[in-house]
Amino acid sequence: MPLTNGDVGSSVLQIAPHDKALDHKSALDFLQNEYKHQDGLDVETLLDSKTNGGLTYNDFLVLPGYIVFPASEVALETPVTKRITLKTPLLSSPMDTVTEHSMAIHMALLGGLGVIHHNCSAEDQAEMVRKVKRFENGFILDPVVLSPNTTVSEAKQLKEKWGFGGFPVTENGTLRSKLIGMITTRDIQFHPTPADPVTSVMSTDLVTAPSGTTLVEANAVLSKSKKGKLPIVDASHNLISLLSRSDLMKNLHYPLASKLPHSKQLICAAAIGTRPEDKDRLQILADAGLDIVVLDSSQGNSIFQIEMIKYIKEKYPGLDVIGGNVVTVAQAANLIAAGVDGLRIGMGSGSACITQEVMAVGRPQAASVFHVSSFAARFGVPCIADGGIQNVGHIVKGLSLGASTVMMGGLLAGTTESPGNYFVSREGQLVKSYRGMGSIDAMEDKKAGSSVKGVVKSDAGKARYFSEGDRLLVAQGVSGSVLDRGSVTKFVPYLLAGLQHSLQDIGMKSLSALREGVRNGDVRFELRTVSAQAEGNVHGLHSFDKKLYS
Repeated sequence: MPLTNGDVGSSVLQIAPHDKALDHKSALDFLQNEYKHQDGLDVETLLDSKTNGGLTYNDFLVLPGYIVFPASEVALETPVTKRITLKTPLLSSPMDTVTEHSMAIHMALLGGLGVIHHNCSAEDQAEMVRKVKRFENGFILDPVVLSPNTTVSEAKQLKEKWGFGGFPVTENGTLRSKLIGMITTRDIQFHPTPADPVTSVMSTDLVTAPSGTTLVEANAVLSKSKKGKLPIVDASHNLISLLSRSDLMKNLHYPLASKLPHSKQLICAAAIGTRPEDKDRLQILADAGLDIVVLDSSQGNSIFQIEMIKYIKEKYPGLDVIGGNVVTVAQAANLIAAGVDGLRIGMGSGSACITQEVMAVGRPQAASVFHVSSFAARFGVPCIADGGIQNVGHIVKGLSLGASTVMMGGLLAGTTESPGNYFVSREGQLVKSYRGMGSIDAMEDKKAGSSVKGVVKSDAGKARYFSEGDRLLVAQGVSGSVLDRGSVTKFVPYLLAGLQHSLQDIGMKSLSALREGVRNGDVRFELRTVSAQAEGNVHGLHSFDKKLYS
């Protein structure tokens, strides 16, 4: 017998007393055949600027879907350019307080990509590119080779320069010369006479593999041996290439690493400007092994960038070019027509950027990402949502609006791998310096001087904002500090796990499925009022500890 408030009643209150309740088993058929209104909004209605104005990430939510898979099965593979696909959709920004070689290495190891900034000399930037490219290899086709006349002191200097201490020694000190020994850090570390030749301390009991050995076979030989390096030699015992045990361990620890399929080296991206002297910088970077060049400009729709894109595509056909920044379809069309392989979307939405405030130019980021990426997709050009990313939710929203990847600056600036030192703030918190590239500090920085003949001394901050000839600098960014976030080796996996759980809630098993679901209207959205935004955050507590991951 039905109960009312715990007591036996003579009748039962109905939710809709004037209607007869339908059979619960017919709920799905009723939803499909008779329920005319879907929950929420499709993406076109959501991002209709005439109706809703320009939206940012905080202005809407993605509605939940149907879960039939664990979060761990969500695939995050996504293109970053027309030719290069990453295992994860996260990029670090080319800012001098965010990405140098350490950040670029670790972002690539974790499946993403770090774009090395250009607020430094061309030689310093190229050196950072080389460090990324040499960090991990399959077969090392251009190893550092020592001659019998190399001294122990010189070998130590090479170790300091390159960050590793295992070097092959050949008769002529070159590749394709007869291998006579190997030097390791243990051989030279405590040797008392720096002037001695390396032949006096090198190891001659070598394990080698013949030329023609596959990478899988060579790794098997290396894993069984107790050696740090495996030289590959021809029939005359001439050194052909080298395999490193440390690379074998990196493969085990970082299975998602962004690597070139043929060389197994980490993928490296770096930024340049659009000035004539940046062509000289690009040549130096290309010689260092650069894979992707990012044209760094706050307003990418310029004759300077269009001409630079055409120049790069003609002279360096193997180099992928990412253009930008853009926020409108008209801007994107010019760069796509010029031949870009990818686009950066965003203007004035970064945490340290004040372009929208000072210049009154830009566009809210959600509107920018949707409209530009929808247009670019027609031409097979992947887009990067650059700016405005403050948390996992913003990453999800940027990707749901059509971006294939997202670029982060301030979110990664407080990590161990970002440039600069930690210091304690006045509030007693551990922080790191962070600045927009349009800040006065960045535009007045003199690190970009070059000793290369013909390369003009300048800096990335002024070039990015077309301010080289200005007598009075107008800031489009600020300088500040960000809280310590620990290492990206822990922070980025947290972001990726959060992204997987979010896609699970939406009911999409991959980023490509998410984009398809948005296009066909299966993924729905809802606008958020100011009150809804407050409700969706922590509220009503006297105090709380917001620990994001463990």
